[in-house]
Amino acid sequence: MLKIIYTILLVCFFAGSGFSQSEFLSEKDLKNQPVDSILSWMNANLNSGEHLTEFHRIGLKTLKRSLKTENDSLIVKIHESLANWHAYNGLFSSDSVVYHAEKVLAYHLKGDDKKKIADTYRSLSIDYLNTGQLDKAQEVLFRSIKLYEDLNDDAGLGSAYRTLGVKYRVMEDYEKSIAYTNQAIPLLEKSENYSGLAIAQFNLIIGYGELGEYEKAYKATEDCLEIVSTKVPEEIFVPVRAYSYRGEVYLKAQDYDNALKNYIAAWELCEKHIGEERCATYRTEIGKIYLLQQNYQLALDHLLSGVNAYEEKDQNGLIQPYLDLAATYIQLGDFENALFYKDKAYTNSKNLLEGKIDNIESEMAIKYETEKKDEALASQAAVLVQKGKTQTLFIVIASLLLVFLLSLLYFFYKSKKATRIIRAKNAENELLLKEIHHRVKNNLEMVKSLIALQSAQIEDPATKDAMIASQNRVQSMGIIHQKLYQGTNLGSIEMKDYFLNLSEGILDTFNAEDKVKIECAMDNLDLDVDTAVPIGLIVNELLTNALKYAFPEQQTGIINISLEKDTDHNLKLQVKDNGIGKTEGIAPKGTGFGSQLVKLLTRQLNGKMIERNDAGTHIEFDFLIRKSA
Repeated sequence: MLKIIYTILLVCFFAGSGFSQSEFLSEKDLKNQPVDSILSWMNANLNSGEHLTEFHRIGLKTLKRSLKTENDSLIVKIHESLANWHAYNGLFSSDSVVYHAEKVLAYHLKGDDKKKIADTYRSLSIDYLNTGQLDKAQEVLFRSIKLYEDLNDDAGLGSAYRTLGVKYRVMEDYEKSIAYTNQAIPLLEKSENYSGLAIAQFNLIIGYGELGEYEKAYKATEDCLEIVSTKVPEEIFVPVRAYSYRGEVYLKAQDYDNALKNYIAAWELCEKHIGEERCATYRTEIGKIYLLQQNYQLALDHLLSGVNAYEEKDQNGLIQPYLDLAATYIQLGDFENALFYKDKAYTNSKNLLEGKIDNIESEMAIKYETEKKDEALASQAAVLVQKGKTQTLFIVIASLLLVFLLSLLYFFYKSKKATRIIRAKNAENELLLKEIHHRVKNNLEMVKSLIALQSAQIEDPATKDAMIASQNRVQSMGIIHQKLYQGTNLGSIEMKDYFLNLSEGILDTFNAEDKVKIECAMDNLDLDVDTAVPIGLIVNELLTNALKYAFPEQQTGIINISLEKDTDHNLKLQVKDNGIGKTEGIAPKGTGFGSQLVKLLTRQLNGKMIERNDAGTHIEFDFLIRKSA
């Protein structure tokens, strides 16, 4: 009865306003209708699937109008509507959801409605999870749990525990994800939050699937579908995701027929509700199964449609769908397209790994630079204070010799104390720098291990070689950071010891310790970090190429490395082997990326390279260098 009365009131209201909920708002409507009337239109069209192109423009213009009213309550409602629309339709970056959600939180924090603040914290935690900001997600989620506990709010606690299950699921800690979800389920049932209860099953489906407990995962899917069917049939997308997740579990169990049925069910159900164009991404899952079933033409049709849909949404970080497409083209004999998509997958994988490395190093650098600036400001302030004191003292000692002498003694004492403080600060900074290099080295080791694990599962030789090359490059940089935190000079690297360590690692990678010997015929030589890193990468590439191509069929050999200063500003690097050398007229093997990298690094060091093939390969470099720190 209440729903009927509410519906009648809405109809009457919008009839009086001059437009219905399903009508499209014109520019005249945007200017003439009250802001709250347009807000009602926005809320009615959040998940209708209509006016997708116009909704965002209308929302931003309405927000601009509301800001002029300085009505905080109205402004926050529009931010809330825009956040919900972005989250539901996914046409823009997830950062758009976070932007509007943070505006909503800032408004509620001004008030004392703890329930609203807790709900907003919990909602924002989901948005942070979707954008990969796990620390922020955890912080606001635990704030919401504290407020729900203070309020004795079982419904809120149930939703918060469910979200905590999602957080641990994203972190791949599936046992904790299942544990928190099982804490949430009785609370969600008690509060009759059936939508949340159905969605909570996702954590169980995925968690049990990853732990190999497939029957429990299948049961969680059936529970989810039963809850939606009997309690919340309006939740049209929950079954879509449930079918998709169960398809993943069947895939892990290698039950391809049932995986295909579930993936198709998810796609068709989605297509039924919001149209083919917006659901095409689900077809990559179907294509993968057809590939595994060796139905290559159907696999190609679905994979191409799905990949194109992802690319049209500017979601260009794909890896597995590109690899699946490449594998399909190989089976169909289209090697040109296979190579094209394999290159795209490799590029995205490389960008992902480099992004992680850059993030790790930039975070450390930012922290270090911030602390240096704070110390510099404090030091400048201390200097200004000292300068003022000194000026005052000189005025006084102009008339009093005794005060002058005492002041000199006092100044001498303060100077000694300042010197001790500066020395202590320098020691702290050196310790901090060593800790930073240690952590970066550990993180690079972790990245190297991840690459090694991935390459162990790859059967394609070209891809495996590329992954091993990436592993060696990461190892090369890792050794640099290891030498920095183990050495006494944080500004320079001893290159002979570095080359020996690098050689041992590369020989171990290729399992060539008994086959090839690497000699470093050079004196100890210290170089600054900016010079040592590119030279290390160059030597890494040359050693890798020599081990791969210079000594075929278990042929033994020797590789010589030497690095010396010709003058104060010139550095000569030589790497030579007694392998089979290069044959003129034959195209080089591999992708050529290593050679491009060597040329790029040579230019970076203002160097030149000379290559000779005489009883092996002899490569010589001349670089302009700076003195080590």
